[in-house]
Amino acid sequence: MATQAATLARPMTPSSAGVILPAFTLWWREIVRFYRQPGRVIGVLASPLVFWLVLGSGFGNSLRSTDGTQQHYLDYFYPGTLILIVLFTSIFTMMSVIEDRKEGFLLSVLVAPVPRTAIVLGKVLGGTTLSAVQGLIFLIFAPFAGVHLHPVQVLLVAVVVFLVSFSLTALGFAIAWPMDSSQAFHGIVNLFLIPLWLLSGALFSLNGASGWIRAIMNLNPLTYGVEALRRLLYSTQDGTFVLKKDLATLVLFSLVMFGLALLMANRRSTKPAA
Repeated sequence: MATQAATLARPMTPSSAGVILPAFTLWWREIVRFYRQPGRVIGVLASPLVFWLVLGSGFGNSLRSTDGTQQHYLDYFYPGTLILIVLFTSIFTMMSVIEDRKEGFLLSVLVAPVPRTAIVLGKVLGGTTLSAVQGLIFLIFAPFAGVHLHPVQVLLVAVVVFLVSFSLTALGFAIAWPMDSSQAFHGIVNLFLIPLWLLSGALFSLNGASGWIRAIMNLNPLTYGVEALRRLLYSTQDGTFVLKKDLATLVLFSLVMFGLALLMANRRSTKPAA
C-alpha cells in the first residue's frame, strides 16, 4: 500500500506529459507569431524575388547547359531562389529560440512536465511549415521561368521543399539553442549558411565548377535539394534513380539535423535572461 501511495503521489515526469499536444501548441505559436508580423512575410518573399529578377536578367542567356543548349539564367536560377526563400525563413524563424529565452518563455517551457523532444519537434515543425509554405508560394512565378507544373510535379516539389525546410530549420534550432545573442546568430548565418547556399549549384552548375569546389558541392546536402528541384521542374528525361538518390540524401540530412537539434536541447539548460 505504501508503495502504491508513493507511486500516486509521485509528480508527473516529462516523459508522461506526452509529445503531440505540447509540440502542436509550440507549432501553432510559431505560426501565429510569424503572421502577426507581415513585414517579415514581405521581406522573406520580396528580397529573393528581386535577387532572382536582377541577377537573372543581368546574366541573361550567358548560361550554356551541358547538352549544348542555352538556357536563360532566370530559368536556371529559379530553383536556387526557391531554396534561398526556404533558407531565409527556416533559419531566421529559429531566432525565436533566442527571443523566447530573453522573454523567459523558454524557461517556463523547460520547467514544465514536457519532454525536450516535444519542444524541439514543435519549434522545428513550426519553422518548417512557414518556410515550406512560403517556398511553395514562390511557385506562382514558375511560368515566368518557363515551368508549367502538373499536379504530380507540385506534389514532388512539395516533398523536396518540406525536406529542405525541415533540415534547415533543425539546423537553425541547433545553432540558436546555445546562443544568447541574436548578433552572434547572424554572424554564424553569414559565415556558414550563406556559403552553404552559394555552393549548392544555385548560382552556377556543378559540372562547370573547378575540382575542389566541385568536391565541396558534392558534399553539400543543399546541392541535392537544388538538383532535385531542377530535375523536377526542367528535366525531360527519365531521372528517377537520380531523383531517388537526391531524396534519400535529403531524408538522411533531415534526420541528422533533427538528431543534432535534440542533442543540443538535451545538453544545455536555458539560463534566465539577465
